[in-house]
Amino acid sequence: MSDLFQAAGLTPEAPRPLADRLRPQSLEEVVGQDHLLGPSGPIARMASAHRLSSMVLWGPPGTGKTTIARLLAKAAGYEFQQLSAVFSGVADLKKAFEAARARRLAGQATLLFVDEIHRFNRAQQDGFLPFVEEGVVTLVGATTENPSFELNGALLSRCQVFVLRRLDEAALESLLVKAEAFEGQALPLDPAAREAMIAMADGDGRYLLTLAETLFNLGPDHPLTPAELGQVLQKRSPAYDKDREEHYNLISALHKSVRGSDPDAALYWLARMLEGGEDPLFIARRLVRMASEDIGLADATGLLLAIAARDAYDFLGSPEGELALAHACVHLACAPKSTAVYKAFGAARRAARETGSLMPPKHILNAPTRMMKDIGYGKGYAYDPDTEDGFSGQSYFPEGMARQRFYQPKGEGAEGRIKERLEQWAQMRARKGGGA
Repeated sequence: MSDLFQAAGLTPEAPRPLADRLRPQSLEEVVGQDHLLGPSGPIARMASAHRLSSMVLWGPPGTGKTTIARLLAKAAGYEFQQLSAVFSGVADLKKAFEAARARRLAGQATLLFVDEIHRFNRAQQDGFLPFVEEGVVTLVGATTENPSFELNGALLSRCQVFVLRRLDEAALESLLVKAEAFEGQALPLDPAAREAMIAMADGDGRYLLTLAETLFNLGPDHPLTPAELGQVLQKRSPAYDKDREEHYNLISALHKSVRGSDPDAALYWLARMLEGGEDPLFIARRLVRMASEDIGLADATGLLLAIAARDAYDFLGSPEGELALAHACVHLACAPKSTAVYKAFGAARRAARETGSLMPPKHILNAPTRMMKDIGYGKGYAYDPDTEDGFSGQSYFPEGMARQRFYQPKGEGAEGRIKERLEQWAQMRARKGGGA
């Protein structure tokens, strides 16, 4: 350990962050990950058997990925070697593999921990494969990103993926209790402020201990209230990366809340996205999509309102224009739902692909030349508004193609009236010989 401090230009007595001083000394001390580290957890079983498999630890920041890897190596009797994909290149990887091979010849296994492994490119990830397959190293990669998107399939197939959970309130409270015992003093917070600080951490244990250390260092002379705490500590923005998985998770949550007719949940996810810095016009585009896909003609005003909300935001900007998005979001969530148009369009496209290049029937083709009239273009066309019932019942499908029924409204909202009208026209068409 002293060599590490010297390499960093420090002495072992140099001040260390509270989170580092409170780092767990055994897997049993790690909080919030009992599903992996409890008596029946898969990682705990590996450690007790002293036989480790390569793995990827996927979870939010501050949930213990690095700590678990270090303690796992200690428990299983492996040499721990750490690399960061942010600072390491091919030369660093080669040195690590050479050192691991030398240890293996000496009978010592190596756990190679790679932090932020998703930052290695595809070629670098492929470089791990032979060394993992030969058992030169047991790879433990840590990532905050979805491995399915960020890691090579070949590498994933050789690793187990373990999902670390965001630390809950009980786990975060246990960290504060441990910090107070270590410092020999209580945090200067009233109960409400203590809850507020736990909420500030947003599931990140390391960040919570950083906040606690700040309060210990400031040493206020009285317990702080939530308002006073807010003046002392800066609340960070919720974890949100606009081009990563969280982006897609939250827009999916918003869309499904609208589809599920839950305006309160929809507003919550809308607010989460805006607080995280999402482009409001991206949200506006998705609201327009929801209006057509999920509401359709059950409430035709939904699409008009969604487009108006987009225009309102474009006109007003933030923060005033965000209210228009909330307006549209609530309207769509409360509107009757129908996917009839969405399904009908999909069915029509499939039919179009299957039938190829069938021509429209001649009676609905324009005949701007005499030759076209002579061969039957426009012959027998009935102008519906001038017919007795305002409905001719003629067929508008290609000749030789049976009539199809794509649009089938269930009768939700305004589609109830449309359904009645379509049924009436179907009966009239059958009487006039145009087919149902």
